[in-house]
Amino acid sequence: MNLANVLTIIGFVFFAVILLICLVIVIYLYIVDRTQKQHPILRNYPVIGRARYFLEQIGPELRQYFFNNDNEGKPFSRKDYQHIVKKAKYKRDVIGFGSQRDFEEQGFYIRNSMFPKLTEELKMDQDTKVTTNRYLLLKDPLFTQKKEELEKHESSAYLLEDEDAIVIGKDTKYPFIVKGQIGMSAMSYGSLGDRAITALSEGLGIAKGTWMNSGEGGISDYHLKGGVDIIMQIGPGLFGVRDKQGNFSWEALSEKSKIPQVKAFEIKLAQGAKTRGGHIDGEKVTEEIARIRMVEPFKSIDSPNRFREFSDLPSLFDFIERIRDHTGKPVGMKVVIGSHHEADELARIMKETGKGPDFITVDGGEGGTGASYQELADSVGLPIKSALPLVNNALIRHGVRDRVKIIASGKLFSPDRIAIALAMGADLVNIARGFMITVGCIQALKCESNACPVGVATTDPELQKALVIDEKKYRTANYLITMRKGLFRLAAAAGLDSPVHFNREHIVYKNEKGEVWPLEDLYQTIVYKGS
Repeated sequence: MNLANVLTIIGFVFFAVILLICLVIVIYLYIVDRTQKQHPILRNYPVIGRARYFLEQIGPELRQYFFNNDNEGKPFSRKDYQHIVKKAKYKRDVIGFGSQRDFEEQGFYIRNSMFPKLTEELKMDQDTKVTTNRYLLLKDPLFTQKKEELEKHESSAYLLEDEDAIVIGKDTKYPFIVKGQIGMSAMSYGSLGDRAITALSEGLGIAKGTWMNSGEGGISDYHLKGGVDIIMQIGPGLFGVRDKQGNFSWEALSEKSKIPQVKAFEIKLAQGAKTRGGHIDGEKVTEEIARIRMVEPFKSIDSPNRFREFSDLPSLFDFIERIRDHTGKPVGMKVVIGSHHEADELARIMKETGKGPDFITVDGGEGGTGASYQELADSVGLPIKSALPLVNNALIRHGVRDRVKIIASGKLFSPDRIAIALAMGADLVNIARGFMITVGCIQALKCESNACPVGVATTDPELQKALVIDEKKYRTANYLITMRKGLFRLAAAAGLDSPVHFNREHIVYKNEKGEVWPLEDLYQTIVYKGS
């Protein structure tokens, strides 16, 4: 028998075995599907019915990459996502041909000036420079990988002048002075992995003039690595400032306040996506995270819905006063607003008691989270463009607005959204998911599972290997610098020499009929309803 015949026989036997194995598998699946009692589809259509569950499983990816148009995706559309990536990766934010916004829909617009400010007329810190790495796109072919070149790039940091710097807690022993109006919202170590927190910290440190909120999970070494200023958040679980029994520890608070990077404290009453205590699944609670939070490792953590240390606004303000006196640093509160009455009550008691926070973080219901419940994320708490005017109006009406700074958060990931928030009453803004995208987030929507495929919202060491800190930190810095540059650009277009001067008169609202309403008129309606 020659070699050709031998090979033919071997090939025939090989394919026969493969065919037999496939047949056995199909018969096995047929029997399993016919006899199982959970899925009617599989009982009626054994084997081929599995295609339905396969397509259902990959449906989110199919919609994200193939079927949704550039403006349809949620929580962030493809267009929004790509704008963030472009700023972070290329330090550029220009577009071609025209806007994709639907101008027939209702929405807010920034009033342009017939005589905008020249670049040299802007009141901006001209001395502070920042050097980062950015990519140059050389070729973008259809079937092969992009050809890109990494280069060092120096630019202005686009910070406020000293005289326009935002001072939080001006009457405290150690006021917090900020020269950039954009900072990182609360994201805990545990919700994000150590590499993500480190890349964010170092990137924010490179960009200068900003801050990083620790999230309610306590301060880790990774938050401190970049030398960026820290707002330490204290949630109902008291992580980082509690004793072994879970009670508030003034000694632990003193230790945290002695960290030079800690510039302020924030009492978290609620978060936009979850007006309840925080949650972290047990698989994310490593021994290191458990040590930082002073809890048991590998057990799920649920914070209480509210603090046990206070139960109303007067007792909350007393608690804030004690922390401020104990640390000498500004103390704020993070809230989700649900009504006119709530905002008015807050401002009224501030007026009556002479007490209250140094800053209020107003989180809109559209804010993100590592883990929440659908009904809370969708329907509890007002979105930021409704909540922010309520708080600002109430503080003005009761004569306490000058005592407190307002930080707004809730999908404020672009300069125009930030400018509108500033005009509505915010002094500063927080961003979370925008910064997550800079370190690699692809909106896989698996933050709660510890299975983040790009190593951002996970503590799994293997998955975290995907995140290269020395590359992503520059993307974080580039995004922030480009955002601040865009904010100054918008200020110039509105005839302002600095974005700190955005106010109600610079924003209009257009309805579906094309009718235009000044923001001031809308505010008067809100004031009337709240009176």
